[in-house]
Amino acid sequence: MEPIRVGLLGLGIVGGGTFKVLERNADEIARRAGRRIVVTKVGERDVARARARVGADVAVEADAFAVARDPEIDIVVELIGGVTVARQLVLEAIANGKHVVTANKALLANHGNEIFAAARERGVMVAFEAAVAGGIPIIKAIREGLTANRIEWVAGIINGTTNFILSEMRSRGLPFEEVLAEAQRLGYAEADPTFDIEGIDAAHKLTLLASMAFGIPVQFSRAYVEGITRLSSVDIRHAERLGYRIKLLAITKKRPEGVELRVHPTLVPAGRLIANVEGAMNAVLVNGDAVGPTLYYGQGAGEEPTASAVVADLVDVTRLDTADPGHRVPHLAFQPEALADLPILDIGDVRSAYYLRLRVRDQPGVMAELARILADNQISINSMLQQQPEDEGDGADIIFLTHEALERDVDNAIAQMQALDVVTSDVTRLRMEQLA
Repeated sequence: MEPIRVGLLGLGIVGGGTFKVLERNADEIARRAGRRIVVTKVGERDVARARARVGADVAVEADAFAVARDPEIDIVVELIGGVTVARQLVLEAIANGKHVVTANKALLANHGNEIFAAARERGVMVAFEAAVAGGIPIIKAIREGLTANRIEWVAGIINGTTNFILSEMRSRGLPFEEVLAEAQRLGYAEADPTFDIEGIDAAHKLTLLASMAFGIPVQFSRAYVEGITRLSSVDIRHAERLGYRIKLLAITKKRPEGVELRVHPTLVPAGRLIANVEGAMNAVLVNGDAVGPTLYYGQGAGEEPTASAVVADLVDVTRLDTADPGHRVPHLAFQPEALADLPILDIGDVRSAYYLRLRVRDQPGVMAELARILADNQISINSMLQQQPEDEGDGADIIFLTHEALERDVDNAIAQMQALDVVTSDVTRLRMEQLA
């Protein structure tokens, strides 16, 4: 049988890893796919560097669009990153009847609806396992393995940079800026780490997980995103004393009134498996009505872990290349005509438990006043801690752990607390999840 011919766009870390894995494991991959999968052309601006890497048997084009249009190519693998040019290349490949494999979460989070619609119209596949959690096969798990379930919620550590930073802040007691500099030195963080530390990268990935979990269109613009830049080592230590760990969690839940789609630092009970995911590792917890909670753990980035997911997609596309388009697995797990028009909830409409920390003057009646404000806003106190400030400042630090409450009510309570003369600091608010 003729081999499947692949056009590889981008020969960076993931592109180079993909080529390496395809070459090294060619026989094993062919046994699984039923045909050989061969990279026949590479699109790379640095032609000389690319030729030195892939050898004389693979053609190299400086013009990536020439690869996307090449009639001899069956599958285009887009690994150049970014949104603008990548979108044009992917749509060009689809228009020319090519299947597409991509690791580009930003592209799909922003333009997935357009790309999937174009692929359906042309009868080709778009596969994107490598776009979420690197080498962890979470896309296939939700789209296929859990298809019998009504997914209730998904919560994940899906950015290794921030998990490394939070792990180091907790275990070594270092401030955020110092750990970020170390993460950059070790190669875990980019020179410009904004997408990671502000939660944007995790939100891109969460958008795709939510779409497949609940059968809704891709809606990145509606996600609530809060990073870790304002997180204090003080709160990490307090959380530890109270039996919690702080993780940057990407969370999506299906509520009767709509879908929650949010990324933010979160207190998780220290006994939960996901709370003990350390370093640059990723983990995704999926709760289905039939199977219960299932945890997926592994490397979320890196040359060969991500290449593993790219090659898995190539095998899937190869297996289904001759299948009738109507009988292939849908891009977002649900049949296109069955996607639900569920609203994405505003963060003010989300219900969660909360950690609130504030400094007050040490005088009679303060606790009663704070408790009254919480009660007036329908917020029930789960526990309370009072202690001397770590910086030896005046007054006392008060920490409240609440039961589940509406975020809008918590906003009101914080504003009322902040207005009190006895409150001498900003109120720190972190959300809490039991994930039980």
